[in-house]
Amino acid sequence: MTLATTLGELKRTEWASPARRQRTVKDEMRENLICLLENGSPLFPGILGYEETVLPQLVNAILSRHNFILLGLRGQAKSRILRQLVTLLDEEIPIIAGSEVNDDPFEPLSKYGRELIAERGDSTPIAWLPRELRFVEKLATPDVTIADILGDVDPIKAARGGHLLSDELTMHFGLLPRANRGIFAINELPDLAGKIQVGLFNIMQEGDVQIKGYPVRLNLDVALVFTANPEDYTARGKIITPLKDRIGSEITTHYPLSVELGTAITQQEAWVDRNGGTRSIRIPDFMSELIERIAFEAREDKRVDRRSGVSQRLPISVLDNVVSNAERRTILSKEKTVVPRISDVYSALPAITGKLELEYEGELQGSEAIAKDLIRRAAGSTFEGRVGGANVDDIVHWFDEGGALKITPDERSESLLKGFTVVPGLLDLIDQVGLAAKKDPATVVSACELVLEGLVAGKRIARSEELGYVRARAEQKPPFGKGPGGSGPGTGPNLFT
Repeated sequence: MTLATTLGELKRTEWASPARRQRTVKDEMRENLICLLENGSPLFPGILGYEETVLPQLVNAILSRHNFILLGLRGQAKSRILRQLVTLLDEEIPIIAGSEVNDDPFEPLSKYGRELIAERGDSTPIAWLPRELRFVEKLATPDVTIADILGDVDPIKAARGGHLLSDELTMHFGLLPRANRGIFAINELPDLAGKIQVGLFNIMQEGDVQIKGYPVRLNLDVALVFTANPEDYTARGKIITPLKDRIGSEITTHYPLSVELGTAITQQEAWVDRNGGTRSIRIPDFMSELIERIAFEAREDKRVDRRSGVSQRLPISVLDNVVSNAERRTILSKEKTVVPRISDVYSALPAITGKLELEYEGELQGSEAIAKDLIRRAAGSTFEGRVGGANVDDIVHWFDEGGALKITPDERSESLLKGFTVVPGLLDLIDQVGLAAKKDPATVVSACELVLEGLVAGKRIARSEELGYVRARAEQKPPFGKGPGGSGPGTGPNLFT
């Protein structure tokens, strides 16, 4: 279909019908949303875990033609949801060519548009604006000015055009007017200065503002959407009451309600499928669960500031680092399959420590110590959920009798597996851990490490940087003597030392 290039051509299309000419942006979003609902199409692809909570409220707000705000802690997909709102807009709309405020050819907003139509009539040039360019986003910071949002008088434009400063043609439009006939999003709304918020609610309700003392009426057609962190209400700023009153719906977001949902989100967002690599990557399901449980444990830990939250970016970054460390090991050991282990999770501490806001007690202990404790507890929860109730007495007894395993993180899987066979009963538990794939050495080693780490979390055995896995409450290196790899009980195989 050929698109109209002049106003005269546009008048002979459906865009000239009364229904089209009277439809606002919010009407447009509402109608397109209804079509998606009727067809059973996905509304917000990639947004997981909100199907029964956030999305119904969001749909209601759009159907009600509300301006709305997404209120939630960091890392809850608020910005992603706002950016996907463009899918509810038409693929493209006609505007007056050269207009800074996306002038409707039938009802121009700016003086530029009105004068161009008065001069050119039906030969007024028409341009087409794709929906991707109808979304304008601004991160609120304390230094944002009213000129950034609404506009300012441009003396240079006045001088070049020979206009008075009070003439609308001298105005340099800000972000909000440039979002006319589209969506204007402000992230972290409480960080916006109060006087800027006043400018927002005034234009939302009355449609008029003052620029440098000159009254300018802008009947903008725009859907306003916001995000905010509830902590911001008291920490850095607040949303002024008149603005809150003009926001139609306040929708509260949340972190994944289950480990399974969190794991699905993390798998979707992490860089796991590293195309072009010569080595295949396989992540056992118990490792994915363990990584996700780190975030769940942190959100319940009293040493971590709950008001700040623990972002979903934490397990995503951890999984990235875990896969990278496992990838590095396979390169060094010349293995062909990348399979993460517990030792790789401990190597991902930098992806955890920087994402934890600690309370006073946590500051005393240090972020690294807390991160290690979270990993240990996550391993314990994963172990308990999969192997809980199993008989581990033979394994614990072997360590109590002086057995020890010090694992070399970069050792090949086949060598480690030979070492694990000396621990009675250890390999008997791997089926309960869960092995969806065939029992290849790399996956079995990973499962064995989970069992050992689960026993550490349950304080049945101990683990230290120096000694490796040893009997519980071991205060010194086990004595040499009989045992695998030594002349007496006390040492593990040589490959672990």
